[in-house]
Amino acid sequence: MVERLAVRVGERRLRLTNLGKVLYPGVGFTKAEVIDYYTRIAPVLLPHVAGRPLTVRRFPDGVSGSSFFEKNVPSHAPGWVRTVRVATPGSSRGAEFAEFVVVEELATLVWLANLAALELHVPQWVVGGDGVRRLPDLVVFDLDPGPPATVVECCRVAERLRGVLVADGLSPVVKTSGSKGLQVYAAVRVSSAGDPSVYAKAVARRLAREWPDRVVWSMAKAVRSGRVLIDWSQNNPAKTTVAPYSLRAREVPSVSTPVSWEEVVGCREPGGLVFTADEVRARVARVGDLFGGLVGVVDPAPLPV
Repeated sequence: MVERLAVRVGERRLRLTNLGKVLYPGVGFTKAEVIDYYTRIAPVLLPHVAGRPLTVRRFPDGVSGSSFFEKNVPSHAPGWVRTVRVATPGSSRGAEFAEFVVVEELATLVWLANLAALELHVPQWVVGGDGVRRLPDLVVFDLDPGPPATVVECCRVAERLRGVLVADGLSPVVKTSGSKGLQVYAAVRVSSAGDPSVYAKAVARRLAREWPDRVVWSMAKAVRSGRVLIDWSQNNPAKTTVAPYSLRAREVPSVSTPVSWEEVVGCREPGGLVFTADEVRARVARVGDLFGGLVGVVDPAPLPV
């Protein structure tokens, strides 16, 4: 396999390196295959990250090696990569600002994949063309199973959660985390940045009261065994969630995959909602973007807070 390659992506020129490096050693999935996946999935992925400051998780030696999260754009980034300076109050490194990459074209996605940025994480808000941060436009519920609970238990909780959201006038969609759980989203209209957290916490607490043997809302690990945590805290404007169609750093190149509510209802096996890069490409070709309803919503439902 060619280890270095100069390519043109649209109007951009890129030099790809170490293409034969195996990033998923369990199945021999190489950097070239990572780049190929992101290139092919870009038409449905890019709308979900457009305008959203990106945090990446990089694996220079593959998923069995060390990794690191990166918010600031690397100093060697091409000049055409769009960045935006965003305040980062409470940063663990004490930084007041970070210079984030904003992915809005295929070339930037390919450049990141060449850096072994396997995982893409974005907030529930966008920055405008003027670089100003907008109010959140999404609310997310991250369903995380505490062993021995699995994604099957997450599906049962997601069904109940869907009923609550629909009753509140929202139109929820769902995806796998690409790891152990599920994530339920809805497009919303809010009047303050804190509204999604307030709403999501109230819903999580309600379901924990109604179904205490299956659901918890507290982050305390001591109470999570065998239950599903509804993690409402992902709505904090300072936090990010893995993007739709992002790869995950698992033994296989699993993907955070949009799924239908019919698939959620029908899930009865822990492996029933695990999809790899090849499977996701085939799914999209067959059913399109099941998260498409979140993109370009002209008049999202107001969040009832």
